[in-house]
Amino acid sequence: MSGARSRLRTGDLVGLGFHGLRARPLRAALSALGIAIGIAAMIAVVGISTSSEALVKERLASLGTNLLTASAGSDFFGEDTELPADAIDRVRRIAGVEQASWTAKLSGVNVYRSAHIDPGATAGLSVAAADLELLDATGATVAAGAWLNSANERYPVVVLGAKAAERLGIVTIGSQVLLGGEEFTVVGILDRSPLAPELDSVAIVGESIAAELLGFEGSPTIIYERSADDLVGEVRELLPATIDPESPHEVKVSRPSDALAAKNTIDQAFTGLLVGVGSIALLVGGIGVANTMVITVLERRQEIGLRRSLGATRGHIRSQFLVEAMLLALYGGVTGTAIGWAITAVVAGANGWLVAVPPAVLAAGVVATVVVGAVAGALPAARAARTSPTAALNA
Repeated sequence: MSGARSRLRTGDLVGLGFHGLRARPLRAALSALGIAIGIAAMIAVVGISTSSEALVKERLASLGTNLLTASAGSDFFGEDTELPADAIDRVRRIAGVEQASWTAKLSGVNVYRSAHIDPGATAGLSVAAADLELLDATGATVAAGAWLNSANERYPVVVLGAKAAERLGIVTIGSQVLLGGEEFTVVGILDRSPLAPELDSVAIVGESIAAELLGFEGSPTIIYERSADDLVGEVRELLPATIDPESPHEVKVSRPSDALAAKNTIDQAFTGLLVGVGSIALLVGGIGVANTMVITVLERRQEIGLRRSLGATRGHIRSQFLVEAMLLALYGGVTGTAIGWAITAVVAGANGWLVAVPPAVLAAGVVATVVVGAVAGALPAARAARTSPTAALNA
């Protein structure tokens, strides 16, 4: 009659794994550190990327993705063209158009802090006339002061973009600046405009005063248009022929939100690169676990021989060391995941982002480390299982 088959319960197996780690805590901690560094790097990179992406999506949702801009292109001979003066009126008649406005860059007109500034020191700033509905169409907001209105746009007053105010050193509403040799009073300063960044470096004046003092002839440079979300594609197709029926090919139409989305795509590509670097660190950590387990098997040959002589099978020995390697990696994985989340939280907080680390990423990080531990521990566990009981006891 054959004896009962030796069994190793799951609870006992896990207990043996923990016992092996507690026997040499410093070595286990150092081995787990390699895993922790790799997974922390991966979690932090992905977390920072997703938090930044969440900010972009939130910003696009608040600003809207239904803004289109139309500007003059060039003719067949490469010469710059102009948009017709009545283009804005035709755009507003397109079905589905909810808002439309324009700006017109004033050629040969620059803005200076005072008459004592060198005329060549323009600081990259320009001057433009604008329609009163510009803020509604672009989603731009006023940081200080007020926007142009029907009461003041006929007078020499100006609204500065965020960069323009910064470069001119204007911080107080009511300051004087020089435009085209004429003194203008600053009545407002805009916030930075994500969807119309060209407004940041512009000094904006009303249409009437621009025509009276600055030589504005009525032709817009850029037209801003918002339509119903489901009609954006259709309106985009209609804009060139509507703006310039005779030469629609000379009109360039773009969607500013696409630029933000493209930037986010580039950030994601860069994130993929950094995740690859983190994966290399995780691989190095896995090699450290494998090295630790090989040394552990060599040091515990007598323990292996004793357990085999008491009835433990090769499968039991193999499972014991494999579980020990997985638990060692799990220590590093949990620690690294926590560190990665903490780094993400610090970076997100410093930039004013919401912390947006998908739970699936955190779970995947822990699972990945366990898999790495299993792979790293497979060979040492198999080597331990092949150890002869008699040779091990005599070692």
